[in-house]
Amino acid sequence: MKNKESWKPGKFILTKKGLKASRDRKVVTIGSRFIADIQGKVYAEAIRSHARGLLLDVGCGSVPLYQFYRDYISDNICIDWVNSSHKTNYLDYEINLNNKIPLESNSFDTILATDVLEHLVNPECFWNEMARLLKEGGKIILAIPFMYWIHEPPHDYARYTEFQLTHFCQTNGLNVVSLEPYGGSVEVLLDIIAKHLSFSNILSFIHLIFSKAIRRLISGRKFYRKLTRRFPLGYLLIAEKKKI
Repeated sequence: MKNKESWKPGKFILTKKGLKASRDRKVVTIGSRFIADIQGKVYAEAIRSHARGLLLDVGCGSVPLYQFYRDYISDNICIDWVNSSHKTNYLDYEINLNNKIPLESNSFDTILATDVLEHLVNPECFWNEMARLLKEGGKIILAIPFMYWIHEPPHDYARYTEFQLTHFCQTNGLNVVSLEPYGGSVEVLLDIIAKHLSFSNILSFIHLIFSKAIRRLISGRKFYRKLTRRFPLGYLLIAEKKKI
């Protein structure tokens, strides 16, 4: 990654309680903090368990997860396209992820792609390239939203079910290690309300406290797990390149 010495936390910050959404309202609005905190926990658990070696951070933007994953890897390469809404000085390469990626095959132990796939018009090419770039036994850590609002328009093209994600893996020589939804209808509804309250910081903050209390109350219950599977806020996929 270029300019590592000048890197600063963005969307996520590392705290004593783990990876959390930034409390800087210019970076993460109060209305988005509830969901970002959930994502931070999910991403951190995946990185801790699966990130290693040379990591390719795909569609990295401002590299918001660097503070967390840097202690688990040997080095990282950051790529994103030139029209990214999160332009930074950390990119090693500016690359359109809808096209072939001019990097050597079998180069990476880990590929990280969070909130990227829904912004691509050519997902088949993306998956083919991810499989090509991974070493045998290498892993991709991929997270995408599902029941979530339109974001970064006009470059928001798709929402994929767990079945389509599995199909992408199967057709590109990747074994699904785990594929789990995060958040369910409760989080989806709370997030929708939060987005509609974004005009008021006071109402947003009150709603944030309420949302966290509701989630603590229902989290882990049997009916909650069913709601998460049927109405997922998003998915976290771990896939491994097959060994020949």
